[in-house]
Amino acid sequence: MDRVLERCAGLDVHQKTVVACVRYPGERGTREHEVRTFGTTTAELLVLRDWLVAHHVTHVALESTGVYWKPVYYVLEDAVTCVLVNAAHLKHVPGRKSDMQDCVWLAQVLEHGLIRGSFVPPAPVRDLRDLTRYRKTIIQDRARVANRLQKVLQDAGIKLASVASDVLGVSGRAMLQALVAGTTDPIVLADLARGQLRRKLPALREALTGHFRPHHAFLVARLLADLEYCDDAIADVSVRIEELMRPFASHLTRLDTIPGINRRTAEVILAELGADMTVFPTAHHAASWTGLAPGQHESAGKRRAVKTRPGNRWLRTALVEAALAATHKRDSALRARYYRLARHRGHQKAVVALARTLLTIAYHVLLRDTTYHELGDTYYDQRHQEQMKRRALRTLERLGYTVSLDSAA
Repeated sequence: MDRVLERCAGLDVHQKTVVACVRYPGERGTREHEVRTFGTTTAELLVLRDWLVAHHVTHVALESTGVYWKPVYYVLEDAVTCVLVNAAHLKHVPGRKSDMQDCVWLAQVLEHGLIRGSFVPPAPVRDLRDLTRYRKTIIQDRARVANRLQKVLQDAGIKLASVASDVLGVSGRAMLQALVAGTTDPIVLADLARGQLRRKLPALREALTGHFRPHHAFLVARLLADLEYCDDAIADVSVRIEELMRPFASHLTRLDTIPGINRRTAEVILAELGADMTVFPTAHHAASWTGLAPGQHESAGKRRAVKTRPGNRWLRTALVEAALAATHKRDSALRARYYRLARHRGHQKAVVALARTLLTIAYHVLLRDTTYHELGDTYYDQRHQEQMKRRALRTLERLGYTVSLDSAA
């Protein structure tokens, strides 16, 4: 097998140790290797870096094991070319028949060019990624707290959610705080309603009649405090993200022109993909990396429908949410595409397909430094005009009609 790299290394990363194997040319054209174990503290990793540099290593391969690879990668990325390997991909590389150390096997497959590195964005994008993911987890925590609050109210017989569309709005919070303070009179509580909710005062009085006890007051008070903490944390993280997004202001503006993609979704796209689309050869590669590409299952010349492949769940979730929003955009090609697919594939598959379309559009918007151009809701009908005409004629003929077509003026 041809050798691609002269001097390379493989790293087997654990929580407390890193086992490194360096392969280099030996005497009389043979290949030799040296294995050594290091710690994972910063001082030990610096020793590892010096050891690799002393052996004139140019490329280093390591598996993406949890988060343990990150400090190793960050220390070495300035000194050597780091190749982050997906463990699932390495498992399918043939040839490992003997029981050898992982670091030795990594060094060998790297030496012969049998593995590909995973996408690791530059440091500024990695910082944005940490922040957007943290904000998403806080938003999810807030939703869980809001659901717990609903359960407590149901346990107390308070049916506020049946009348008010937003229990945590201005009126809802005022009623909840009054309940915590000890006010249980439904007439007094209903009178705290504001705006259009005052039109439902009789229904509110009935919904606020329950058996709210001090036990419920304690739980509601704690849950309201948790909600306030989550709201403050989301606001603080969003401000920090906005500061780090200033170099990407033009990219945000262009992504915001795509239907369904708002500023927050655009921030997630830039934090997960980065602004440099040249790291992905095509939009199909970006879709596969995200997990919006269908899996392959072909047997005896027949292709079977299978689920999408695993990928970046953070970006996938954001794009699916954006796709759901795009289905409500009137007079848009994206809405028309959704309904064309939903008729035959169903809602879920149509939304995932629309999410991939949004990713493809975002890819080209960032790659070409352009904005989104709306094609209109008749775009797909015009592309398949003859096909639609034949389908409509066949349908009318099956119903017993004879049809002749004349072009409209």
